[in-house]
Amino acid sequence: MNSKEITQKVRQIEIHTRQLVSSAVSGAYHSSFKGRGMDFEEVREYAAGDDVRFIDWNVSAKMDRPFVKVFREERELSVLLLVDLSHSGNFASIQQSKRELAAEIASVLAFSASLNSDKVGLILYTDHVEHVIPPRKGRRHSLRLIREILSYQPNERGTNHQAALDYLNRAQRKKTVAFLISDFQSSDNSDESSELFKKLAQTNQRHDLINVVLSDQREQHLPNVGLITLEDSETGEIMEINTRDRKLRAAYAAAAREQQDALEKQFKKNGLDWVQATTDAPYIPQLRRLFNQRAQRH
Repeated sequence: MNSKEITQKVRQIEIHTRQLVSSAVSGAYHSSFKGRGMDFEEVREYAAGDDVRFIDWNVSAKMDRPFVKVFREERELSVLLLVDLSHSGNFASIQQSKRELAAEIASVLAFSASLNSDKVGLILYTDHVEHVIPPRKGRRHSLRLIREILSYQPNERGTNHQAALDYLNRAQRKKTVAFLISDFQSSDNSDESSELFKKLAQTNQRHDLINVVLSDQREQHLPNVGLITLEDSETGEIMEINTRDRKLRAAYAAAAREQQDALEKQFKKNGLDWVQATTDAPYIPQLRRLFNQRAQRH
């Protein structure tokens, strides 16, 4: 996309996601992520239903009627979006690529954070961390993050999640809410190794990590369209296959399911929050469900 097309795309994403945020996500986001603590705000007269644990006995004795302490949640959080810009994210079998889906989901998260007075920052990575924007507040800042996700031209093609997680753990000393947005694909399948999930679990202990797994329908099922040429976007390897071969299509689908099952198993085994988002289906229900589940746990 050229500069004009990127500007138009950012505007489209803003209009679409701000509506989704205000109507469907903001409240669930607020309930899911707690602030740093509670600050005393005022004392007011007791009303039916107030928690008796917050009665201020000194003031109540002076006024000869019960008063309660009122606290305000110290809401401000720092949210960091870790977005995988490896070349596999450019894949698209329909109008929207996985990278565009990543930008849209990042927009929903950024505007949700903004509505809740939280700061948002961005880490773009491939084989290494390529670009960092420190957390700030405001609509213009959120739009800048979306533009960077869409327009940044990475220097490398591959993926190294651990490099991004190491950077997060070094750079952020205070506890941070982090969303790692990726298709979790790798040319050597090392991303599914125990070392990666050990690093994800360690990061989740230090911060609050949520994984967003991106996918496209054609990564799960091959269409019957005859001979096609496929290129591994991260290694450049080229392969020609015949999609008329029913056994080949079945094997492809089975391998995709096995990979997906292994990924889910590792997330669950390591106690990690994750949500699936595909380019051909709404992702808001999955986000809301995750946020609501987290709110119930708290």
